[in-house]
Amino acid sequence: QVHLTESGGGSVQDGGSLRLSCAASAGYYCMAWFRQVAGNEREGVTSTDRSGRVTYADSVKGRFTISKDDAKNTLDLEMNSLKPEDTGIYYCALRLTTECGPLRAGFFSSWGQGTQVTVSS
Repeated sequence: QVHLTESGGGSVQDGGSLRLSCAASAGYYCMAWFRQVAGNEREGVTSTDRSGRVTYADSVKGRFTISKDDAKNTLDLEMNSLKPEDTGIYYCALRLTTECGPLRAGFFSSWGQGTQVTVSS
């Protein structure tokens, strides 16, 4: 079992920026960020695999940037131009494969505790 611990998050105004970080107890796997709003399914935001290949949900392309440090087993998410619809609980996730494949929650076996992001208009 890989343990994930998120930090960052908070409340910002429309158009603001936030940075999330995730520390993993092991690395060299597919890692991703998901978000969830109460009553909705967990939505894939972005992922990066061992080769550095990155995918983004269409809703965040050009605004969010995922980055990882394999030496430190950390994963960051820089979020710019935030919108109220970005509000939700953000989760760091890990899949025990070197490639990520589809960004679906069911494929990921390890999850962080989640961190709240609130964007007000």
